[in-house]
Amino acid sequence: MHYWLQQLQQKRWEYSNTRGQRDSWSSPTLTYPLTGLVGKDNGRQVHTQIPLSSMEIVRSDFAMETEMDSGGMSGTQSARGIAAASTNPLNSLRNIGTELRNSMSYLRAGRGGENRRSVFYTGNNNAEEWELVDAPPKDFPEQKPPDTHRHSFGSAFTFDFVRNPSRPKRLLVRDMMGSWKLRSPESSPVEPNGSKALDMRFQGQQEELSQMQEERAKLREELAAQKVQFCSVQGAESLLQERDVQVQSLCGHMERLTLEKDSLQQELKSLKIKVGEINDKLGMLMETIEAKDEVIIKLSQSSEQGASVNDAGSNVPNKAQQEVDILKDSLQGYKSQNKFLNKEILELTELRRNAENREKALEAKYTALEAKLCQVECKYLVLLQEVKSPVCSSSEQTQDHEVISRLLEDALQAETSDHQDHHIFKPNTVSEYDLYGFKTVPEEEEEEEKLVAKVRALELKTLSMTDQEVSVGVKWENYLASTLNRDLVRSPELKALIRCGVPHEHRSRVWQWCVSFHVKKFRDNLAPDYYETLLNVARDKPNPASKQIELDLLRTLPNNKHYSSPSAGGIQKLRNILMAFSWRNPDIGYCQGLNRLVAVALLYLDQEDAFWSLVAIVEVFMPRDYYTKTLLGSQVDQRVFRDLMSEKLPRLHAHFEHYKVDFSLITFNWFLVVFVDSVVSDILFKIWDAFLFEGPKIIFRFALSLFKYKEEEFLKLQDSTTLFKYLRYFTRTILDSRKLMNIAFVDMNPFPMRQIQNRRAFHLEKVRLELTELEAIRQTFLRERETTQDRRSFVSDDEEDN
Repeated sequence: MHYWLQQLQQKRWEYSNTRGQRDSWSSPTLTYPLTGLVGKDNGRQVHTQIPLSSMEIVRSDFAMETEMDSGGMSGTQSARGIAAASTNPLNSLRNIGTELRNSMSYLRAGRGGENRRSVFYTGNNNAEEWELVDAPPKDFPEQKPPDTHRHSFGSAFTFDFVRNPSRPKRLLVRDMMGSWKLRSPESSPVEPNGSKALDMRFQGQQEELSQMQEERAKLREELAAQKVQFCSVQGAESLLQERDVQVQSLCGHMERLTLEKDSLQQELKSLKIKVGEINDKLGMLMETIEAKDEVIIKLSQSSEQGASVNDAGSNVPNKAQQEVDILKDSLQGYKSQNKFLNKEILELTELRRNAENREKALEAKYTALEAKLCQVECKYLVLLQEVKSPVCSSSEQTQDHEVISRLLEDALQAETSDHQDHHIFKPNTVSEYDLYGFKTVPEEEEEEEKLVAKVRALELKTLSMTDQEVSVGVKWENYLASTLNRDLVRSPELKALIRCGVPHEHRSRVWQWCVSFHVKKFRDNLAPDYYETLLNVARDKPNPASKQIELDLLRTLPNNKHYSSPSAGGIQKLRNILMAFSWRNPDIGYCQGLNRLVAVALLYLDQEDAFWSLVAIVEVFMPRDYYTKTLLGSQVDQRVFRDLMSEKLPRLHAHFEHYKVDFSLITFNWFLVVFVDSVVSDILFKIWDAFLFEGPKIIFRFALSLFKYKEEEFLKLQDSTTLFKYLRYFTRTILDSRKLMNIAFVDMNPFPMRQIQNRRAFHLEKVRLELTELEAIRQTFLRERETTQDRRSFVSDDEEDN
């Protein structure tokens, strides 16, 4: 055990030195992680707080003390006692406590007063003399404790004062004077005998006189010796002054040692706390072992008694044996119950898994059947349209015509609230309004147009049930679940998801975040109630744009139920936003097209966020003068789009040039209102998802993609009139949003925004020059007209008659 303890202590010292942590003998220091170039060399640092030689001395002293100490729990006896009880499973915990007490006892032994000599010794015996033992010479250099041995123990003095009782005591003057007075004639008795007594007194006085002379000589010698000693004392005073300087330095050293003592005491307290916790755990384990030992003893006794009873042929079972049997029966019962419950859990889990699989299979089957029903109904409508005018006799034709007309009316009838209660008897998968509030089958159109609209709605619903749309919804659910308690952050993952389209239930949150991201630089510098302030100004003061705004309100989205009547919920919000924006941006005021931008934003945003979405589109996304009276930016974008058409779709561009078809007459409105009323609603909102996230280049991407989608159909047309007619409505025939988005984001690459900006700057100068020339021509024409108007004279019939 001694060898094991020494090796453990040595490993601990080596570990502390290698790791560079604070040693128990050093002053308390804090370690911080190194950075920069220093951090790269962290593995090659050498800590020199304690010299290696002193560490070896400490380890050897520790080993010697553990052998010499015989008291408490830290000597060889305790080690032998632990070794004798090594069979106990708790010996490892006791050994840890013994090691900690050994370390603490060694620290106390090194710091205590019994192993360290004091500089001065004091005593109560005043008769004893003091002397300087091993006094150094006068030229002894002043010793200061070096920094490398600042942690050494004991005194730093090179001399010491001790008592020397063996030295003979010197006779002092007062002692000799006292003895002389005792021998004086005044104190001696007078004898009655005559001369004999006087002679004897005289002889005694002579003897005393000779003794006094001898003592005087001795006193002179002692006085000379004391003078010599006094000179040496003066030399000792200078030495004492030097020693005072040493004492001051040692006092500072003692202060530092006091600080170290405090830190060590704190460590000792923490270690005591840990030892207390370990002792508590040890006590608990001891109690547990004792309880187990008692149970084992009882069981062994009961087994022995049972064996003895069986040997004796006794039929009366022991009480302990009965308890054991009961416990065994209970244990067997618990095992059986546990197996049964585990089996039940496994069966329930399997049933739940099978139910989930059946539910998923039924959902997939239901979706497939609904999509098939939509396709069948589409074919049914087309077939009815084909057989509307059959070739037969007039009598048969009249009867068949009535039947077919009645069937057409039933097929074109949209699902309303009255019909929803009887959907089991008559399945109808198309409602009156779609998910966004747009009317699926227009009322004022012709019957053929209604049929086409119904077929288009059925095909859109079929496409929305595809597996790809479902997988996109699952991806969005997973992404938003990971960002549940924090805001969205621009990232490639979010960009890819938005390019796939945002699901209906998450579109409000995504749009609001996109708008807030783009207008943050505006809103941070404005008051929180900025929008309300603009509304108050719009209500109090007349605005030149208010008249045009009122005229366009009901013409914004007439086929949407939220804007179809003056009492609809979106009309007042639309009015407020347009009026507030006209006061924010007087240079634009109001431009036709802004109402449609706001109307689409209001479908998913509240009033204030829709206002800021309009600010983002007009003041952030689009170039300056895009919505002003001259529409300069819009004209520039049409020329940029024509260049991109010639680059990305050269065959189609050459086809339009050959038949002199100006497609900018159609695409101009695409750019101005971001495809509102130009594509089906499902594709429109997917375009807006990407537009609010990435900006204006999305308009160029999708404009090219629409032409790419129908490129072959355009190339088949060989007439300018047919081309222009197909150009007006071909976007409404595009229903597959997945195919269109794949063309926009894959086939159109590369598509850098820098290229669009360079082309905008190039065409902007050309358009400005053209507008300047047109303005000059207009001014010249106005002046000429005014001149000719002055020269013209009008003669009435009355004047001619006269």
